[in-house]
This record gives sequence, C-alpha cells and structure tokens, in this order.
Amino acid sequence: MMMLLKSLASLCLLAAAAFAVPAQEKRIHHQTDLSDHAHNDVHGFQYDHEAFLGKEEAKTFDQLTPEESKDKLAKIVDRIDMDKDGHVSHAELHYWIKHRQRRYIAENVNKHWKDYDQNQDGKIGWEEYKNTTYGYYLDEVFDDIEDKATYKSMLTRDERRFKTADRDGDRIATREEFTAFLHPEEFDYMRDVIVQETMEDIDKNGDGKIDIAEYIGDMFTSEDGDGEPDWVQTEKKHFLEFRDANKDGYLDADEVAHWVLPGEVDHADNEAKHLIHETDTDKDGRLTLSEMLNKIHYIMTSTITDYGGMRVDEHDEL
Repeated sequence: MMMLLKSLASLCLLAAAAFAVPAQEKRIHHQTDLSDHAHNDVHGFQYDHEAFLGKEEAKTFDQLTPEESKDKLAKIVDRIDMDKDGHVSHAELHYWIKHRQRRYIAENVNKHWKDYDQNQDGKIGWEEYKNTTYGYYLDEVFDDIEDKATYKSMLTRDERRFKTADRDGDRIATREEFTAFLHPEEFDYMRDVIVQETMEDIDKNGDGKIDIAEYIGDMFTSEDGDGEPDWVQTEKKHFLEFRDANKDGYLDADEVAHWVLPGEVDHADNEAKHLIHETDTDKDGRLTLSEMLNKIHYIMTSTITDYGGMRVDEHDEL
C-alpha cells in the first residue's frame, strides 16, 4: 500500500515537473485525447502518430522491421476501408479515429476495473476504491507519508469526483459511472467537476479566480534567470484578448469552462482532415495504401496504428 501511495506521489511530482507546454495543449479536455503530445508538425509528427495508431500498445513501430511495418499498415488500411473500394475516405478515417478513442477508453476502464472491483460483484463502491487506493487505515498510513496534506487533498478530490459520477447517489459505481469517474471529459454532467479541479490546480492564492501570473505559472516557470520563450508571450496575449472574456483581469469558472471544455471542436474530424492533407499526394480527397506507404513515417505518428503499436484485432468491432 505504501508503494501505491508513493507511486501516486511520484506521478503528481512528475506532472508538476513536466516541461512547459502551451496551455491549450495541457489543460484543454477533448473527448479522449488523441495524443499526449502537442500538435506541432515542425517538431515532429508524434501527435499524428498517436492519433492514427492508439496509445496503449506493447509493440511500437520502432521495434518493427520496414517489411513488418508495411504489412501491419496494410492490414489496418483494409480495416479502415469499410466499403472495400481501395480508398480511405475522410468519413472512414474519421470513423476509425473515433473508434480508436472509444477503444482506448474501454481498455482503460477494464484495466482499472480489475483492480478496484474487490468483491467481483460487477460494481465498484467508493469504499472499494478508497481502500484499494489509499489503504484501510488512512490516518495511520498518511502519518507515515511525508506530504500528508497532499494525499488528504487527493482523497477529498477523488471522493468529490466519485460522488459526481455516481448519478444515483448510492456510493456504488456502475461501469458507466466508473467510466465517467476516470474519463469525465466524455460526460456532460461531469463538466462542473472538471472546471472545479482546473480552478483548484491553477488558483494558487485560493481567491476563486485565476490571474495572469497563475495562468502562466501553470505552464512555465523560469529557471536560473532564463528568458521567456516566445509562446509564453503568445499565451499572455491569449489570456488578455480571448480567455478573459469580461476583461476584469481574471478567469472565473465560466471563462475557465470555455477554455478547457471546447465541446464544439471535433478533434477526430480535424485529425482526419489533417492526415489526408499531408498524405493525399494526388489531391483527390482520399487515401490509398500506396500513398500511406509513401508517407509511412508520418502515418506511424498518428492514432490510426495505435501510436506505433499497430495491433490489428480481427474481432474488434467497428
């Protein structure tokens, strides 16, 4: 149990210490992130790699020989080409990327379900989750933890999110409710808790609003007198011109919601269009296997192939 708690602490510290990422990449909640990477083709195609392939696969593209890569890609393209006309249309590609998103969520929930459904009754009670994550004797365990306040805060936050996901209020999560707990961005009724958690993370002085210093501080901290990169100036401009809609110098909960939950944006659709634009050499608006093979290193950096994992499950329903 101590190992689990220490692992949770390490994850928090790693998240806090991660290199600076623009706010729109770090905080915005999409319907299941297509990638953990920034979408910036200048610095590589890892976003597209993860958007095309999928996240949680064991065998990465880098471990495959060129021939193995081509064979795997051919099988994937055959799956995407649902009408078997030899071309991948925008609609087929969009559907596939959405399918990868749904599959990632289901696999992630299944993986955690086994850990938390201790009595194997097909449901997860709050006590099951709490005891598995934090231990039966919370006060005694936390007394042995260096950052006791952090763990108590994590427990409070988890309980609040669990209660929000638990729509019937019986303190027992069905699979759908547990999915809402793990992936709140997928459920409209979880919007408020996402905004609240974001506010708590960034609002360091606890005044219930986010000023520009807190906004930038969530993304970037200067070390050893280093100057600010250009994107920090851009983000300051975004804060003043776009994020702070009422121009009072702060972000309130409504403004944070507009920032981190842009529900009208279909990122799978955008990624499908982007992949076709970059790969469609004859510009007919659809892709062939040969076009994908010609841009195989680009394709291998997207969701279509599970981010390089390239698993093809013939029984995987589309």
